[in-house]
Amino acid sequence: MSDIAHAADVLRSGGLVAFPTETVYGLGADATNPRALRRLFAVKERPVDHPVIVHIARGEQLDDLGRDVPEIAHALADACWPGPLTLVVRRRVDRVAAEATGGRDTVGIRVPDHPVARALLDAFGGGIAAPSANRFGRVSPTTARHVRDDLGGDVDLVLDGGSCAVGVESTIVDVTGAEPVLLRVGGISEERLAELVGARLARRTAGEVAAPGTLESHYAPVARVELVRAAELAARAQCLRAAGLSVGVLDAPDDVGEYARGLYRGLRALDRRGVDVILAVLPVHTEGVGAAVADRLRRAAAAH
Repeated sequence: MSDIAHAADVLRSGGLVAFPTETVYGLGADATNPRALRRLFAVKERPVDHPVIVHIARGEQLDDLGRDVPEIAHALADACWPGPLTLVVRRRVDRVAAEATGGRDTVGIRVPDHPVARALLDAFGGGIAAPSANRFGRVSPTTARHVRDDLGGDVDLVLDGGSCAVGVESTIVDVTGAEPVLLRVGGISEERLAELVGARLARRTAGEVAAPGTLESHYAPVARVELVRAAELAARAQCLRAAGLSVGVLDAPDDVGEYARGLYRGLRALDRRGVDVILAVLPVHTEGVGAAVADRLRRAAAAH
């Protein structure tokens, strides 16, 4: 039996499978299985009212899991799937258990752009509920090793698909109202969404538990994170070291895509070094995925 077929069987039996996507690694459970979902939340140490995203193999399944799906959702799905865009729609209660949505009437759905994820979803056949494969509020995993380091034996199977190509989570757009609303910045830029919709989307990105990863404090390493400008970096590092603290630096490369791909890997590496403070330089350009990098760093800094 192949790894993919075995993983699908694990999911059908109520188990948990970690798998790669283009954004981060997800911790997957059968989206229709309340018991499996309760275990997923327990392993994640995730509050039960904080919803998770459900992954599907292809856009045609959007109406299988969602109901009264508006045309704008189909237009965005056609343009961006497979890819790092999550659409929040009304859920079909027989296809997505309430445990996946914190009891809400809505569910976030996306089609990931990774061959291993797509193969698993094809083999499984239904929706896979999958938050990031790490403990709640901590740094997301972008390699299989990160998953094993975080979750160990609490996950039944880890599929290794290499490093994630995007490196930060999906953009989340709520399409249940009269106009689409941005709930989380991510791998699909606000500029791209504006092109598709014909106007810049309204934002509701602060403290909304209707979408994953939008709490004020999130994506946090063990070390304290401070945000600095490049020109301030040397002086601030010297000051902290004079106070007896060990300091790590997360510098900002010119390529924001490179920064996004290496963001969580860099935070984890500095944690392994045991530094007290991480000085993180915000990206110079905050358009495109740079907005997501800045968002994740600000939430990491808010954790301490």
